[in-house]
Amino acid sequence: MTDKKLIGVDLGGTTIKFAILTAEGDIQQKWSIETNILSDGQLIIPDIIDSINHHLKMYDMKADQFSGIGLGSPGTINFKEGTIKGAFNLNWTDAVYPVRDIEAGTGIPVTIENDANVAALGERWKGAGNNADDVVFVTLGTGVGGGIIANGQLLHGANGAAGEIGHVTVDPHGFMCTCGKRGCLETIASATGIVHVARDRASEYAGDSELKAMLDDGQDISAKDVFDLAKTGDDLAIIVADYVCDSLGFALANIANSLNPKYVVIGGGVSAAGDFLLNKVEKAMRANEFATIKDSTEVRLASLGNGAGVIGAASLIKVD
Repeated sequence: MTDKKLIGVDLGGTTIKFAILTAEGDIQQKWSIETNILSDGQLIIPDIIDSINHHLKMYDMKADQFSGIGLGSPGTINFKEGTIKGAFNLNWTDAVYPVRDIEAGTGIPVTIENDANVAALGERWKGAGNNADDVVFVTLGTGVGGGIIANGQLLHGANGAAGEIGHVTVDPHGFMCTCGKRGCLETIASATGIVHVARDRASEYAGDSELKAMLDDGQDISAKDVFDLAKTGDDLAIIVADYVCDSLGFALANIANSLNPKYVVIGGGVSAAGDFLLNKVEKAMRANEFATIKDSTEVRLASLGNGAGVIGAASLIKVD
């Protein structure tokens, strides 16, 4: 195994996370900077270059000590051209050229991938995926994203949209999604979706509930509030949590029935609800899986937290 290092970069709308890792995926140094989306996001790539060069100088390291830089980013990626476009939370409407520009700015080869996919790769390599060949990762955050690894390979699909688990339909007559269709998993199991479900159910609920009282009082609530109250036995919160977890379990069961992964890994901020969420989702999955899948597919909570992105980005690098 080479003693050359890897650099992982996880590009988000608020922060850019960096890490220097060994070829085995162990983080040795990590840092982050604020994402500057002003000027149509044109400062982001120069900021990445400057931050990498600054830290290499600080650690007295040279470009030839690295096998490469892996970058995870939102947006639509053209792997052949090395471009990203449509990353609207970065103000990248038109194509940008991170591969060309970062390679020129640092002297280190660059590989890019979708941000949800790199989180999946990270959990697969060093986290709950246990380096298995077949892993499905779903991340429950502001939206619902995902990544699918089959036979050890990340699935991209014909147009790069494989793994869009958030747009699996779980209720054809459900809420309208930003994608233009109804009943997407994202409208129910994302952090914003859970709040939407809570408000919807509260409007029809007449019983005694702290969640109902908070909503009737005009308070802002979060997905965490819903699950925290459900854990205490709040009736309305349990109704919401059950619907969210049943919907998620239903979607994941059908994905598992199609792909037969070794592990289905649940990450993102909502997964902080822990075993309470996991147990409900697993129950719904088992109810919708056929026997072979029940025997061979395990659902787990993600274990790397915010580190999944930089680790997965680093895993993109081909090590000599």
